[in-house]
Amino acid sequence: MLGAAMKKCLLAVVCVCLALGANCYAQEDVIGAASRLELQGQFKQAARVLSTALQDKSLSAAERKKLEFELDRLDRIKQDFPDTKEALFTELKDSVKNLTLEEYEQWLKEGRFDYRDIDGTRFYMGDSVRNLYMRYQDLDARRIRPKDTASLEKARVESIRAIKQAASAAKTPYVLPKRFQVTMSVTAKADAAPAGETICAWVPIPRQYPFQSDFEVLTTSSPVKHLDDAQSPIRSLYFEQPAQAGKPTQFKVEYEYTAQAVRFDIKPGEVRPCDPNDSALKEFTHEGPHVVFTPELRQLSQRIVGDETNPCLKAKKCFDWIADNIKYSYSIEYSTIRNISEYCRAKGYGDCGQEALLFIALCRLNGVPARWQSGWNTFPGDKSNHDWTEVYLAPYGWMPADPYMGIWAMRYANTLKPEQKREVRDFYFGGLDQYRMIANSDHSQALTPPKHTIRSDDVDFQRGELECGGKNIYLDKFSYNLTLKEVKLSRVE
Repeated sequence: MLGAAMKKCLLAVVCVCLALGANCYAQEDVIGAASRLELQGQFKQAARVLSTALQDKSLSAAERKKLEFELDRLDRIKQDFPDTKEALFTELKDSVKNLTLEEYEQWLKEGRFDYRDIDGTRFYMGDSVRNLYMRYQDLDARRIRPKDTASLEKARVESIRAIKQAASAAKTPYVLPKRFQVTMSVTAKADAAPAGETICAWVPIPRQYPFQSDFEVLTTSSPVKHLDDAQSPIRSLYFEQPAQAGKPTQFKVEYEYTAQAVRFDIKPGEVRPCDPNDSALKEFTHEGPHVVFTPELRQLSQRIVGDETNPCLKAKKCFDWIADNIKYSYSIEYSTIRNISEYCRAKGYGDCGQEALLFIALCRLNGVPARWQSGWNTFPGDKSNHDWTEVYLAPYGWMPADPYMGIWAMRYANTLKPEQKREVRDFYFGGLDQYRMIANSDHSQALTPPKHTIRSDDVDFQRGELECGGKNIYLDKFSYNLTLKEVKLSRVE
């Protein structure tokens, strides 16, 4: 139901839409009207609709915040699509051997690049060049700067074999502990906030797990105002610092933690359905933000799972289908996507988090509890922020499942033999290497203390969040960095 203030806004919106000649109707809400204009490529008109609605002083705080986010979302989309047709061609010529204008025009006709029409001009996604190679692997031979991944692929296989051997010998899923020392910084650019104003910062840190423990803060750039509980689903360390004119503001923490590899020896015949009334699991079997049981998802699930009833085999079928059918792509910002799991399904590609949410949605639709897990992948030579999942299989409990690694193994690990590809894929259903820093056990969670302004990423939390004076400091106004080294374990795990 719309609040009274929002209903008043509708009248203003209708007048604006009529004046602009847009196809708006009185029954549409403000956000719906603006969204319609945005999808038509009329960003200025959408902004005008939202700005007009925001002039109503009787709006509640919640209503105002929603409208402000939608207005800000328009700018976020623009940042994700910065390149004109000409600029993209220039970037491609620097990357693809012997590219001609005629071939480029053909690629445009084929829809090889993500784009948005914005106020009469077509703009292309900033990661279009990298995504071209991820989606069209036949072009690898034409890369001007080819990537040598053989050593990484070999290291991955050696790592999982060592983990499997250790888990089998020890008769436990948690093995081969490693201790890491990490330095993470989140740095607001110079003049990202007015001089003298306090910048608030939330920095991700490791949460407690059976296989991730002994977190210890070593040093911080300023006194810690709040340290989340170890079991927080979105664990952060909170700072405050004043901004200085013309200077960046850095928030830095050094810490150590211990991580173990995980390897569950799953026997599908032993797996039984979970209790649908178990309060600890119930929330992870329902729809939620970006996990929506759309008709298209239901149809896909039926094609994948069919008449299978075993929870383990249902989840593995979904995992394998994603590995075989979804391509990796660098992503636009999550906050600009309405339903990420459906976005990934419809596009047929996505980044690690989008693939994870598609897997979560498929599992939940089939009665298998599934949830988000994210932080950083710190595997030597392959460090990046990263998202994956956990599934609950009784009697084993929660176990990791990394859909991206299945995709990587089957599609992009080109120096591995077919049996090695399957070995890597299968390991990451119930297995995980030690090279992870896990800050989150669920997506779309609220920070502590609460962030009063719009989050830069309202789904994930890996890069940090900043705000100042009632305004969000968006991603283009700060940088982040994580470095780590392995150190000696202080005790036997």
